[in-house]
Amino acid sequence: MVLAAGSGTRFGGPKPVAELDGRPLVLHAVEAARTAEIDHVIVVVGHEAEVVATAVADHLDVEVVVNPDHAQGQATSVRAGLTAAQAHEAASVAVILLADQPRIDPTVIRQVVTALEDGADVARAAYDDRPGHPVAFPRRVWPRLIDELTGDEGARQLLSQLEVAHVLVPGAMPADIDHPADLARLEGEEPDARRPEDRGPDRAN
Repeated sequence: MVLAAGSGTRFGGPKPVAELDGRPLVLHAVEAARTAEIDHVIVVVGHEAEVVATAVADHLDVEVVVNPDHAQGQATSVRAGLTAAQAHEAASVAVILLADQPRIDPTVIRQVVTALEDGADVARAAYDDRPGHPVAFPRRVWPRLIDELTGDEGARQLLSQLEVAHVLVPGAMPADIDHPADLARLEGEEPDARRPEDRGPDRAN
């Protein structure tokens, strides 16, 4: 699930369609999911929904879900995406990505999914500076998220009540794009080019 419904107030417009390295930010997240071999990608749109949906229109295998309640906070987008995911009977894990975080490593996405194999309720990346995305939830937890999430904190409000597997990722968390200056700093920078074995799959529960 790629969350791309925010209003982008601080950015001054719809962030998901702002371009980095010649591609809309939302496509960076979609392509990271595809590279990580995620079977089905859902993009949740809200603010400027048609504009953002157009940015992924050429990816016919991407499901676009409109969140009419996006102004009420990120939790509404998580709920909208999970509700759509429930319609896919074969879906077993939902991975949450942010459209404004374009340097997420596909290898980390795979590691987070794999971390659920020991039975945890949640798996999330834990960078040197703080925990962050991607975050993954097994299907059995989805109903609780749909019923209980509120506000603009996404799933963070429930994490203290769930068993969390932390995937240790060397380095700082990939930058969020909040302002145009953030995008300018990333322009021209190469994504992390280290080999997967150099990053390390270490995990602590």
